[in-house]
Amino acid sequence: MSDLLKKIDARTKLAGTNKLEILLFTLGIDNRTHRRENFGINVFKVREVMRTPEITQAPEMPAAVEGMVSLRGHLIPVIDLAKYVGVQTETKPEIMIVSEYNGHTQGFLVEAVDTILRLDWSQMRVPPEMLSNNMRGLVTAVTELDSNKLVMMLDVEKVLAETNDIDDSQEFRAIEPQADLMGMKVFFADDSVVARKQIERTLDAMKISHQYAINGKRAWDELQRIATYADTIGKPVRELVTMILTDVEMPEMDGYMLTKNVKSDPRFAGIPVLMHSSLSGHSNQKLGQSVGVDAYVAKFEPHKLTEAVTNMLRSTLQK
Repeated sequence: MSDLLKKIDARTKLAGTNKLEILLFTLGIDNRTHRRENFGINVFKVREVMRTPEITQAPEMPAAVEGMVSLRGHLIPVIDLAKYVGVQTETKPEIMIVSEYNGHTQGFLVEAVDTILRLDWSQMRVPPEMLSNNMRGLVTAVTELDSNKLVMMLDVEKVLAETNDIDDSQEFRAIEPQADLMGMKVFFADDSVVARKQIERTLDAMKISHQYAINGKRAWDELQRIATYADTIGKPVRELVTMILTDVEMPEMDGYMLTKNVKSDPRFAGIPVLMHSSLSGHSNQKLGQSVGVDAYVAKFEPHKLTEAVTNMLRSTLQK
């Protein structure tokens, strides 16, 4: 297993190329459909792959959480992805993908891992509505390989949000609007429904106007439309969009490529870009800086997002 992932650390030059690398895995043959579906996870989120160790049961865990395992002195939760997705199999998952995500580590139980593929984000499509409905909104992107194999990217953010019973309502109640920021507008892009709701709740609590797109390609299309409109009314784009907030992983166009496009287009001069991602490692922040990202903030921490947005919007007032 370690041989499969030993070169991941060296693969850090994908920023601005609109490329990603995914680890393919399966969950087993579904007893209902008699098919073995293929799934993918970004290798930047994978720390290692191992045989499933002994799992310790814990009380009052969500249904898909099998329990906890001790990994190098730390207890981490283990999620049975087949059970969570609704794939009914007769086999017990033997492989665990250890994922580091937004500063947290967890294990995902799977049937098997296949290989690592390098793809272009333009090959990743928004899932058809029927598939999205069948998968309960758990798929953020799909792609078809040369072998006619369909690969589905799971919304890991949704998985973790629904398997961690965390009440964060108090964090949003603690956010106070700032009078000097009212009237500004944030444009954000994110393919995760859970993440978009978190961003909206934060910006609503701040009383900041906002608009969003569900991936980088649609964000870029809409930003160009706004730029064309700004030109027709004789105003700079920054009077219509004060700042841009973007995720990294998105189908069709990732956040790195979106940032690169914005920063290379003079019409968007003076509009800062804040990268908002669960890929919170230092190397990913460096990748963002290489394409012109102005600042970086980790996901699912409303108070930190509030602080980062406030600082960035106020910085525009001083220019």
